[in-house]
Amino acid sequence: MLVLQTVRENREDLIKALKKRNLDAEPLLNQVSELDEKRRAIQTRMDATLAQLNATSKEIGILFKSGKAKEAQELKERSAQFKEESKKLGEELNEVTSALDQALYLIPNVPHHLVPAGNSSEDNEEVMREGDIPVLMEGALPHWELAKKYDIIDFELGVKITGAGFPVYKGKGAKLQRALITYFLDRNTAAGYQEIQVPHLVNAASGFGTGQLPDKEGQMYHVTADDLYLIPTAEVPVTNILRDTILQAKDLPVCYTGYTPCFRREAGSYGSHVRGLNRLHQFDKVEIVRVEEPSNSYKALDAMVEHVKGILRELKLPYRVLRLCGGDLGFTSALTYDFEVFSTAQDKWLEISSVSNFETYQANRLKLRYRDENGKTQLAHTLNGSSLALPRVLAGILENYQTEKGIKVPEVLIPYTGFDIID
Repeated sequence: MLVLQTVRENREDLIKALKKRNLDAEPLLNQVSELDEKRRAIQTRMDATLAQLNATSKEIGILFKSGKAKEAQELKERSAQFKEESKKLGEELNEVTSALDQALYLIPNVPHHLVPAGNSSEDNEEVMREGDIPVLMEGALPHWELAKKYDIIDFELGVKITGAGFPVYKGKGAKLQRALITYFLDRNTAAGYQEIQVPHLVNAASGFGTGQLPDKEGQMYHVTADDLYLIPTAEVPVTNILRDTILQAKDLPVCYTGYTPCFRREAGSYGSHVRGLNRLHQFDKVEIVRVEEPSNSYKALDAMVEHVKGILRELKLPYRVLRLCGGDLGFTSALTYDFEVFSTAQDKWLEISSVSNFETYQANRLKLRYRDENGKTQLAHTLNGSSLALPRVLAGILENYQTEKGIKVPEVLIPYTGFDIID
């Protein structure tokens, strides 16, 4: 969430900056300012009351020692009043502080100056594209037809077991899926990311820490009996490892990578654009997460973008990079680059990665700080990226690598699969 001091000191600048998200932030910021003033006023009264209580307690002790029990008893009655007043003020302070936090939770992150204006994905800015789009043989099939033809992914069986959006991978399809996971992890660890395994369910505090709550509550599966949430991405548990932590500057950057299944309700998703692997309720993803000093975070973001480019080059998939506009930018992100792979059989681009810098937005929620070389405690910057999400990468491989004899396996994956064609 936004740093409260920033709201106090830069209110007009924030209103202007958040317009890039097509948001009139003035009413929200007014509410925050009013609650902040109320909280500070209550805190001032509480501090004064506690000071009076402390002074009275000392005076009572002196009177008792001096044998002035009657005067001491009278002061004890006043002391009890101060205690009751401080208790009421404490309850009021907690209530207003909670309301202030809830108001701050409703304000999205401030877009970086590079974020283009725009209303939707149609207004995203293409930064670059690379790779040749293959010319397929006549009668080329989309991946859901290829999956059925070669019996490697069974969507109907997934419907039987669970419901739509929960495919079953079989035979060479399952092995190719596993190969991609291992390959992604190997590439990430070779780049200096520490591999980590995390829980697939998180508590509400973790969801609030990274910003999935309350913004995306309706998109998460909620285990109500235990008040736990199935993770929509590894970003949530991995980043929350450092919640309520003070790091040393020498320990930065912190770089993690992890594989997890991801669970998303995707409420309201339907139509031909979500066929097959295009949109699922459960899918596999390898994530990279970084915690950086603010002065280095945008260099780190560029490095993450280059890292994902390198993976796609090795897979020899045609891709492009988009800079998300204000209207398409995630709630917690200051700047996001999306990667899309071109699906030749579907004749469209498929999103396969998002790489984002959240600056201090998540760190403020997480209370994730570091102590600089001067001993001053500051909020860190957090970043994360898909490296990579498997379903659409797999769809791109199946469709772009199909031949009349079968589906070729990208050369870089053959050591992981043990076979070079699906036939």
